[in-house]
Amino acid sequence: MKDPLQELTSGDDERAERAIPAIVELGSAALPALRELTRSENADTRWWAIRALAAAPQTQTSDLLLHLSDSNAEVRAAAALALSHHPGEEALTALTQALGDSDPLTAGLAANALVKLGDAAVPDLIEAAKEGRQAVRILALKALAELRDHRAIPVMMKCIQENSAALGYWAQLGLERLGLDMVYIKP
Repeated sequence: MKDPLQELTSGDDERAERAIPAIVELGSAALPALRELTRSENADTRWWAIRALAAAPQTQTSDLLLHLSDSNAEVRAAAALALSHHPGEEALTALTQALGDSDPLTAGLAANALVKLGDAAVPDLIEAAKEGRQAVRILALKALAELRDHRAIPVMMKCIQENSAALGYWAQLGLERLGLDMVYIKP
């Protein structure tokens, strides 16, 4: 195979994807070059660098965190997805903020990454579910439903009483997953 980093930045998606295993095989030696590629002016290059970092077991959360605020939505989405593979508590604030990303895919992937953080994400998700933009609240409730943490019961009970089918659905599902199967009647 040709130089895997050149293949990664070839502009050909199939060649770039085939280069990923060879880059992963390079181990930590590939990380400096990948970090450099994440600073490229070319969004496609940044995306592929983040894709490769996501596949590399040696990648640290800090290698990906900055890219949640990239100017390109696809790069932000790649970073959120990569953080699902390399979760670290230092990403908590940035991922919580990304729930409100203008790109719905990035926001949804940020919610998934928060689920991977587990218990540490629950307080921030509870706050996000309490008030603010509806889309953020829905994603926070969805994540809380997946995490099955009893600390979320009060916010789920509050959301189930609101006039929102989506909030009600995720709150109901979250409560059911916590073993609180009961009928809720709105006043």
